[in-house]
Amino acid sequence: MLFDLTEVLSGENKVIQREIPLELNAITYQQEEFPIVAKTPVSLTVTHVGKKEVLIEAEAKVTVRIPCDRCLADVGKVFHLNISRGFDLQVEGETRRRELDECSFLDGFQLDVDLMIFNEIILNWPMKVLCREDCRGICRKCGKNLNEGACDCDMTELDPRMAKILDIFNNSR
Repeated sequence: MLFDLTEVLSGENKVIQREIPLELNAITYQQEEFPIVAKTPVSLTVTHVGKKEVLIEAEAKVTVRIPCDRCLADVGKVFHLNISRGFDLQVEGETRRRELDECSFLDGFQLDVDLMIFNEIILNWPMKVLCREDCRGICRKCGKNLNEGACDCDMTELDPRMAKILDIFNNSR
């Protein structure tokens, strides 16, 4: 959703607070699409701090369904987002992007709230997602989720890459 910043620029030290519905329904990251299963409206506060400088503050809570890295079970990862950024709107287009390292969610006097929230989620994306701390993953042979119980697969088989090392130990005895 686009938010027009010209209203806040009409008066010095003017503050505008809005609850803006988040229209984002999925996060596309690393060629995967992760659905958003719960979201709160974005609590947006825009403050005109001087000349054409604004302070943008936003809060939102977004839950994204991400598969566990070990067992592939769906995990609802909650992102508590608190954003606070200042912008000088006198600086134009490409120069603004280069100098302020913006990610294109501010175009002229239009703030793309969905893109701002998307960027914050990507910045806070976890390195590893686990359904629980002691997740046992899936069986290498049959693919059973080991969190649901043990499988009947024979796990005494050695890794073929380690067979030569085992031969060295057996020959040294």
